[in-house]
Amino acid sequence: MVIEAGADSAPACRVLLDCGLALKECCRRLELLGLSGADLSAIVVTHEHSDHAAGVYKLARKFNLPVFLTYGTLKATEKEAFDCTVNVICSHSAFTLGDLTITPHPVPHDAREPVQFTFTKKQRKLAVLTDLGMGTPHVQSMLNGSHVIVLECNHDKDLLAASDYPASLKNRISGMWGHLSNQAAAEILAACDLSHLKHLLAAHLSQKNNTPALVRQSLASIRGLNAQHIEILEQHQVGQWTEV
Repeated sequence: MVIEAGADSAPACRVLLDCGLALKECCRRLELLGLSGADLSAIVVTHEHSDHAAGVYKLARKFNLPVFLTYGTLKATEKEAFDCTVNVICSHSAFTLGDLTITPHPVPHDAREPVQFTFTKKQRKLAVLTDLGMGTPHVQSMLNGSHVIVLECNHDKDLLAASDYPASLKNRISGMWGHLSNQAAAEILAACDLSHLKHLLAAHLSQKNNTPALVRQSLASIRGLNAQHIEILEQHQVGQWTEV
């Protein structure tokens, strides 16, 4: 995901959040957005799992991009971090890149020191929340007042329970350190201040244990959420720009 904070006449800062793709595929997808790696300002990493971090250091080396991540994530990936400019962030402290204020938020997930992020510029706020097993008061406060939310809706509980996944994998996915079900995502949103929300992007959908229709069904009844503001992000497609 590319986050861009524009200046009056030219982009001031472009941040890539995670990179789990091969270098060639990442470059191809950036081209579809009219960008190259050289147009990026930095890469910010949520955690070390391969679908989020496998391509980070390759892209960083090719385009000389600084990488921002927690100490735990660095320790889990440091063998790949050679010849890269790495910046260790505190999981409880905001930092700035260009016009963006970036705030990490610790989340319950089965990684070394996982975080998710909010991005703010002036009074506009984007929250990205994927890869966590359950909601917490801290997670709720992270989402409050956001104009755009990218939220994990990983699986439908019934589809996961009936799937051919081994019991150990089902337990991992549905556990407190795994991934949000549609139902859990809806419960988190229902407890949040959505008064400023303009776009909700449902993300990280399981290809086997979820469908866009089930996601919309779970989210549609949330008070204060306009169904027209819900968009489903597809794993193998490049989405359009969303204005915060």
